[in-house]
Formats: sequence, C-alpha cells, structure tokens
Amino acid sequence: MLTTNELRWFHPGTLPSDILVWFQQNCLINQLQPPEVREDVYLYAPGSDFLGIKLRQDRLEVKWRKAELGIVDFGKLVAGKAETWAKCSCSDSTGEIFQPATVLGNAAWVSVQKVRYLQLYRILPDFSLIPLTNHENINNGCSVEITQLLVQNSPWWSLAFEANGDDVRLMANLQATANWVFNTYQSTALQAANSYAYPHWLGLNN
Repeated sequence: MLTTNELRWFHPGTLPSDILVWFQQNCLINQLQPPEVREDVYLYAPGSDFLGIKLRQDRLEVKWRKAELGIVDFGKLVAGKAETWAKCSCSDSTGEIFQPATVLGNAAWVSVQKVRYLQLYRILPDFSLIPLTNHENINNGCSVEITQLLVQNSPWWSLAFEANGDDVRLMANLQATANWVFNTYQSTALQAANSYAYPHWLGLNN
C-alpha cells in the first residue's frame, strides 16, 4: 500500500499551449520525450469523493482518501486542496481479467483517455530536488504531471502533484516540490475551487 499527499486541479477544455510550454521547459528533464498515451477506466460511485477504483494497464487500482489537509497557497496565482490518499493495486499476469473490454458496456464504468507528461523528483534531506530520468520507485519523492483528458467526448486538462515519503515528511515533500515548480509559473490562476481528486471530477461528468 502506498500513501501519498496530493494536489490536483481540473479545468475544462484543451490544455492551453502556454501552460504546456511552461511545463515542458521548466519541469521536464527531457523536453523531447513524448507523452504517455493511455486509457483508464473508472468505476463511478455517485456521491463518493473519498474512493477511487479504476482499471489501468492490466491492473485494478483502489484509492481512498485518508485525510483532507486544507487549502495551501503557492504565490498569488496558485491555491489548492491538499489531501492524503492511500492506494493498493492488483495485477493479473495472464491478462484475462482487469480488462476494459469486460466492463465498458456497463454505464457505471467510465473511460478516460489521457495524454500525460510526467516528471519525478527525488527530495533530499534538505528538501532540494533532483529530477529523475525514469519512473523508479523511491522514498521521499514527488511526481508532477500535466494531462490532457477526454471523458464523455469532453476535453479537460489537469495538473497534479503526488508526494510520497515518511509520514513526517509527506506534507513537506509536497510543499517543497510545489514551491519549486510554481516559482516560474505565470499563467492561468489555479484556484482551490478547481482543486479536487478524480472521484469528484467524475461526478461533474456524469
């Protein structure tokens, strides 16, 4: 089981070009690396903002919210709702289960197409950051992602942070990474009203 502290924003429409350029130039260590393109299939549970269930790349992933940590600010343009989430996953080496084709005929399951750019950072004891070239499993790290989404034929985009580490460092790891990333951010304001996790976002699209 993995416990993370997270910040996430969602906005309707196509990812603005200025925000994508900012992310590529200021966050990605390899600006020429193509984004990840994939489909995730979510189980929509009406009224449940605290539980997320999805099929992703031959795995079943379950996430539940352990705590709401309040609103955090990062300069004049950025405010978001920090949350603690726990995640576990099951995989099937045979490829016979956890397949989107087995559930997409059911209205309770929602397909989300994603085009995602992601950068992972290692966070040192002094809270300085080292960008990593691969997505290795590390303790005391934080991923930053920007994603173009398509759900129910509607485009959205998202910016998100997921920090892991020792319990006493979780929030500090998240804040250190967000402070560093947003130091160069000068685009559309990211507001707390648009800051929530996938379960709430799915409710806006169903």
